[in-house]
Amino acid sequence: MHTLQISIYVLGLLIALALVFDFMNGFHDAANAIATVVSTGVLKPQAAVAMAAMFNFTAIFVVGLHVAGTVGKGTIDPGVVDQYVIFGALVGAIAWNLFTWYYGIPSSSSHALIGGLVGAAVAKSGTSALVGDGLMKTVKWIVLSPLMGFVFGSLIMLLVSWIFVRSTPRRVDSWFRRLQLVSAASYSLGHGGNDAQKTIGIIWMLLIAVGQVPSTATEPPLWVVVACYTAISIGTLFGGWRIVKTMGQKITKLKPVGGFCAETGGAITLLIASHFGVPVSTTHTITGAIVGVGSSQKMSAVRWGVAGNIVWAWVFTIPASAFVAALAWWVGHHIM
Repeated sequence: MHTLQISIYVLGLLIALALVFDFMNGFHDAANAIATVVSTGVLKPQAAVAMAAMFNFTAIFVVGLHVAGTVGKGTIDPGVVDQYVIFGALVGAIAWNLFTWYYGIPSSSSHALIGGLVGAAVAKSGTSALVGDGLMKTVKWIVLSPLMGFVFGSLIMLLVSWIFVRSTPRRVDSWFRRLQLVSAASYSLGHGGNDAQKTIGIIWMLLIAVGQVPSTATEPPLWVVVACYTAISIGTLFGGWRIVKTMGQKITKLKPVGGFCAETGGAITLLIASHFGVPVSTTHTITGAIVGVGSSQKMSAVRWGVAGNIVWAWVFTIPASAFVAALAWWVGHHIM
């Protein structure tokens, strides 16, 4: 593969931009991990984000690097990667994240990044630059991850309801206020383990393109892994409060038992996806789980209009970020 000749300054700038995206991923998606535990009153916001950030980073010791491999080598042809493609992809993803954060829309940082890669690569080399199998895996899981979250969330809620059918509401609330700490920690572990790896994959792709890492390498450099897990954890510490309200209360009203079931269902889905190297959306997953919990009680408990608006944001994420990324590729090609 042809090795790019770019200055250390440009390389450093692009790595810094990737870490900014990673920080924003944590900032934007912190709501996914803490919305339920905050909205049920189990933890204060500051304590919730501190716990989520800690378990985001702890995932470095628990989850493998399969997702990073999918993003780094299984989305677009490594041969088309250059500084302009990476620049366009990151700008497209960051722009969409800022737009959806400002309006409190829980969209997917993961799919914004995939859309950014697709838009920049197609702008440079056309559709032949895309890796069909890797992209189809991601597209399939756009549907599968919320469905799995829905199924696991609703099944766990039904199981818990059956187990505690003779318990008083006060006793159930007391138990699940404690258990929700475990489920929120598990979800944060899954969030960090899946989402940090997307930025690891981007930086790994760039380092291979510039010849800093051999194309035969089976894992990215350790400093890349540590830097990305650190950036997403710090982003989570700052939290995205606009989205917390949508996730925690607008879709359906949650009690601690419902929060536990939603987080547990979401965590199971994320850990399965990470094991198989699929870059899924933590936003899609927890939304599906919350809807599953609400609908297992009664269908009217879910505000389907709010859920429908969220689904529209999912539909537009990849094409919108791809369009911005294509524009950013063109701009970058003329200024970098």
